[in-house]
Amino acid sequence: MTETQKSATLSLNGETYELPIFSPTAGPDVLDIRKLYAQAGVFTYDPGFTSTASCDSTITYIDGGKGELLHRGYPIDQLASKSHYLEVCYLLLYGELPTAAQLEDFETRVTRHTMVHEQMHNFFRGFRRDAHPMATLVGVVGAMSAFYHDSLDVTDPWQREVAAVRLIAKLPTIAAMAYKYSIGQPFVYPKNDLDYAANFLHMCFSVPSEEYHVNPILSRAMDRIFILHADHEQNASTSTVRLASSSSANPFACIAAGIACLWGPAHGGANQACLEMLKEIGSVDRIPEFIARAKDKNDPFRLMGFGHRVYKNTDPRAKVLKQSADEVLELLGVEDNPLLQVAKELEQTALNDPYFIEKKLFPNVDFYSGIILEAMGFPTSMFTPIFALSRTVGWISQWKEMIADPQNKIGRPRQLYLGETMRDYTDIEKR
Repeated sequence: MTETQKSATLSLNGETYELPIFSPTAGPDVLDIRKLYAQAGVFTYDPGFTSTASCDSTITYIDGGKGELLHRGYPIDQLASKSHYLEVCYLLLYGELPTAAQLEDFETRVTRHTMVHEQMHNFFRGFRRDAHPMATLVGVVGAMSAFYHDSLDVTDPWQREVAAVRLIAKLPTIAAMAYKYSIGQPFVYPKNDLDYAANFLHMCFSVPSEEYHVNPILSRAMDRIFILHADHEQNASTSTVRLASSSSANPFACIAAGIACLWGPAHGGANQACLEMLKEIGSVDRIPEFIARAKDKNDPFRLMGFGHRVYKNTDPRAKVLKQSADEVLELLGVEDNPLLQVAKELEQTALNDPYFIEKKLFPNVDFYSGIILEAMGFPTSMFTPIFALSRTVGWISQWKEMIADPQNKIGRPRQLYLGETMRDYTDIEKR
């Protein structure tokens, strides 16, 4: 961030104030209002912070108009097609792609931390058997601070590093345990001879009574889902992690806060909502009916999994994931799955309908990830936990960046107060 020679002039109550303008390496200029309250005695008003830069960052850049997503400058489609998840994790955490030796060291460190403390098994048994896996995930990740006391000091760079590796390594294990607990099957320990995505699938779908071999096509599709959800700039859950971190809360508490925010259907639950919509449609012959409803302004029905709040042209993640969806559906078949038949037909209808083309209602990453996870055999209740374990590295990268920022201060948003002004207390018998 560099301060330009430009500035903005604010005229207020007969006074003028010069506000500096900063220029990023990409994106719009930023008006610096940090001293506005001290100088002019006013706040700005921005519900949802949609026009406010709350931090400076070097991690992720999104250009919604161009349909562009960059991690440390690298386009997401290149990373998803040429890289793998742990290499992307290294890039997000440390700023550069690793050498072969650096990647081997990082993968070894992650692999050696995939097991969880054995007493955490007892913690799971405190939940009801029918608890939503996200409820379990929020509780267990928050409780990691009760098990790993040697990585709670956020002022110690080494402890921050240990906490980062632990979270990336253990989230798949914890998510798989939450799934196994919800279906009444025994926990499956991680296997160090499997890669990150294959290990997660093995922990979810294997049972002690027989051998389970992970199909490489499914493993690669899972790895792409992880990559494509790894980070997405200052979204709601990332901002939650940063705000929690600003109080110097321990890293496990901060990531648990991010998971709780992600649970919302307007955020991480979008792919689950998409699959529920497909179930509502039910069969291919009902698609025209629901397409007509989506076009009707007076009908509250909306097609879930189409269009995007940020991307106004196309979702760059969706283009990559469509290839994986096609591969997975070809491998597993859609003939015997009415839900997947509806998904494929709806995709083709939307891609070729002039109304959807004009409105830019393209299938997004939630649409394709939901199809893939459904085909793999995951229940919809596991979609958001998988999103959470994918996004953990993004949260941690943002957390580490914030902790190391000399400008870091505790978050304190302001408000436009519209309540009662000063009034005297009235005794109860006089009310």
